[in-house]
Amino acid sequence: MDIGIKGFGAYYPERVVKNEYFESYLDTSDEWIKKMTGIKERRYAAEDQDTSDLAYEASVKAIEDSGLDKDEIEMIIVATSTGDKPFPTVATLLQKRLGLNKVPSIDQLAACTGFIYGLVTAQQYVSSGLYKNVLVVGADKLSKITDMNDRGTAILFGDGAGAAIVGEVSEGRGILGVELGSDGNGAPHLYQDMDQHVIRMNGREVFKFAVRIMGEASTKVVEKAGLQSDDIDMFIPHQANIRIMESARERLGIEKEKMSVTVDRYGNTSAASIPLSIAYELEQGKIKDNDTLVLVGFGGGLTWGAITLRWGK
Repeated sequence: MDIGIKGFGAYYPERVVKNEYFESYLDTSDEWIKKMTGIKERRYAAEDQDTSDLAYEASVKAIEDSGLDKDEIEMIIVATSTGDKPFPTVATLLQKRLGLNKVPSIDQLAACTGFIYGLVTAQQYVSSGLYKNVLVVGADKLSKITDMNDRGTAILFGDGAGAAIVGEVSEGRGILGVELGSDGNGAPHLYQDMDQHVIRMNGREVFKFAVRIMGEASTKVVEKAGLQSDDIDMFIPHQANIRIMESARERLGIEKEKMSVTVDRYGNTSAASIPLSIAYELEQGKIKDNDTLVLVGFGGGLTWGAITLRWGK
């Protein structure tokens, strides 16, 4: 059985926050932010929007794109670090809002690697025969846990969501290779401070880790698929920092034109990062049926993951 993405959708909030906003009260500049991160702007959700709202908008688009009736969705997995509340899960709130009939619904927390973990988890449920169609969502409202007075993190994060329907696809398409991992020794470098409920990050250590692991995971997952760099049509890394992304691209040995770059318009949206990039490249006509993609991410935990995927239903 070939298992892949049968429907896809994404959503980003309307509010655009440019780098100049931070110039007004932090010791930083538009030029410095762009040079060090590649970010020009990011999106913030409205006060009355929460993570489940973002997830809902992306999910509706994914279900429509799949051509399935919503009642054919048999499970929901939401990758998020920013649930509306500690519980109930975003997935159960989404299940209710979508009107799905009591399907199993879970949140999965692997931080910025969450969407990849979610796709792999869904793949296993489908391959086992337990469920035919699983809705996987990566959604985060990072603006609500960002310390806006911390120069090192305030400039980085944005809000958004992406969703995929995972199920059986035509022969030769779908997930071709998987690489997952974690290292809890790095947990103190990227975490949520539970006293102030905001993100704390040791930027230097996270950067060193990400540069190494993004390249390693990308090359391994291509090898696992029995492919070479020349076979890859689009490289879609987690959109955390343009310098990390470029390092991974060079390690993989693919042309600059084949790497998706949306960090400039969305910033780091954690679990929504990779699906927002996929949606953008689809809109630009740069992802076509039978194209081979490499998705790779890293995040708090520290976690990492990569997937080689042949696009198409």
